[in-house]
Amino acid sequence: MNTSSAPTDRTRIRRLAELASYEQSSLHAVIDAAYLCHIAFQDAKGTHCIPTACWRQGEYLYIHGSNGGRLTRILTSGIQACVTITHLDGLVLARSAFNHAMNYRSAVIYGCFEKVQDQADKHEALALFMEKLAPGRQTQCRPGNDKEMAATTIMRIALDEAAVKIRTGGPQDDDEDMDIPVWAGVLPFAQVHTQPVIDSLCNVAEPDYVREWVK
Repeated sequence: MNTSSAPTDRTRIRRLAELASYEQSSLHAVIDAAYLCHIAFQDAKGTHCIPTACWRQGEYLYIHGSNGGRLTRILTSGIQACVTITHLDGLVLARSAFNHAMNYRSAVIYGCFEKVQDQADKHEALALFMEKLAPGRQTQCRPGNDKEMAATTIMRIALDEAAVKIRTGGPQDDDEDMDIPVWAGVLPFAQVHTQPVIDSLCNVAEPDYVREWVK
C-alpha cells in the first residue's frame, strides 16, 4: 500500500504486508471514522480488552473514564497498552472456501497513556469529543460542571507507534478455481444513519445536525 517503513518492529505487518500503511494520514482516517476503540492491557488479574469511546486531537488518540474505574487506574499507571480499531467494509466471497476474505480498515496503536492534567486542556478535549459526536452540540447542551470534571479523567496515547492495514477489492482466486460455477464478489457493509428518535419529554425543535442525520 505504501513503501514507508514501520515505526517499530512490533508494528511491522508481516502477514499480507502489501496491505500495510504507516502513513499518519491513513491512521488519522481510520481513527476519525471511529466512535469506539478496544484497549488491551494486562494486570495482576490477567489480560483484558476493553471497548471505549475515542477521538483524535492532533497526533494523539483520546479516551475518558471515571477516576475510580479500573481502566483509568491501570492505564494511568504507566503500563504498556495496545489500542485497536476496525471498520468492516465487506465480505469477499471467492470461488474457493480458503480464498474468502473481508474488506476492512484497521489500526493498531502501541504505547502508554498519559493523563491530561491541565483543566483547560480537559475542557478542550471533551468539547472536541462532543463536536465529533454531533457538530454544534457543544454550544447547546450544558457543559460539564466542576464536580463532573473532577470525577473524570482524560487520557491520551501518542500515535508514534502504529500501523494501519486496509483491504479493498474483490476475490483473489487461484487460476485453477476460476471455472467453478459459484457466485463470487463482495457483500458490502456500510455504516448508515437511521431516523432520529426524539425523547418523549423533548419539546425543542430539531437542530441542524439532527435534521441532517439522515441524508
